[in-house]
Amino acid sequence: MRNDSRTLSDPLGGLGLTPAQAVLYTTILRLHRASPAELAAATDHPQERLSEQLTALVRLGVVDQRSGEYFARHPAAALGRLVAERLDRLAAESRQIDSALSSIRELMRDYDAGHDLRSGPFPVEPVSGADELFESVVGMALDAPPLDVCAAIPDHRTMADFTSRYADTWIDAQRRGLMSLRLIVPAESLDVPGLAGKLQALTAGGGQARTLDRVPSWFFTAGHDTAGLPALWGGNPPDHGYKCYFVRASVVVGVLGSLFEELWARAEPLPWAGSADGVVQVLRLAAQGMGDVLIARNLGVSVRTVRARFADAMTELGAQSRFHAGVRAARRGWLEEADR
Repeated sequence: MRNDSRTLSDPLGGLGLTPAQAVLYTTILRLHRASPAELAAATDHPQERLSEQLTALVRLGVVDQRSGEYFARHPAAALGRLVAERLDRLAAESRQIDSALSSIRELMRDYDAGHDLRSGPFPVEPVSGADELFESVVGMALDAPPLDVCAAIPDHRTMADFTSRYADTWIDAQRRGLMSLRLIVPAESLDVPGLAGKLQALTAGGGQARTLDRVPSWFFTAGHDTAGLPALWGGNPPDHGYKCYFVRASVVVGVLGSLFEELWARAEPLPWAGSADGVVQVLRLAAQGMGDVLIARNLGVSVRTVRARFADAMTELGAQSRFHAGVRAARRGWLEEADR
């Protein structure tokens, strides 16, 4: 039995499995138990090449070895343990990031104390008002294109303001090559009227966007030497009249850039993007009360394909049932239409 192109290499990679190990693991799952010779035949690889990967899978605890055969452990237990270990590591990293953020003021004082006297201290520029904030970022892009901008937006109201008043300008800057933009937005903001279309236009122009259940605070980085910080960390910009600070210091940009990359790694792609389209389709139709046969007829695919997509959805969402998958998909905004 040969493996098809559908593997779990991407999600399993975050749990410590290499792509080759992920392919081997899914092969063992499908065979349930197999000898090295059977696995070599199933994967088209010689036995000696599989030995190291099999040892690693046993060490990770996702596969058992008995009497010369390899047995698949139940994924819920095996992968659940790996997920718990990964979450523990992420929690520790988050605590380290929070500690670094809390030390920004002290780092700024140290920077001031040791700066080159010929250059003077780095400036902290106060900004007041949404117009000044959003238009200043475009101004930076005009001065030094292409400007890499990474922005985290935590709340529904800021996304509504962005959609109605500023998105078109940023989309145009992205399209013209003035700006390279990555956005992290809360999943609940996807129901902002018109936002889905703006994000589609943004990504069509080369930008990227992902969603999180909760974004810890508003902030952004622009290039290597400019960062935007809120008047109150964790607050929403509209609640403070969009008062914020532009800090021209590489040390602050570095800390916030590390935080952004950590959040980006945890964030989910937009629900209507990429290879998940088929999965999203079956979840949306199931949410309308359709059964497998009717879903298959509606999409023009087989019932077997529909059931395979449900299995993919449950795996991707970490759900134990279709109902659980539907709940998690709704929380991520997957069940909302992208052409609102």
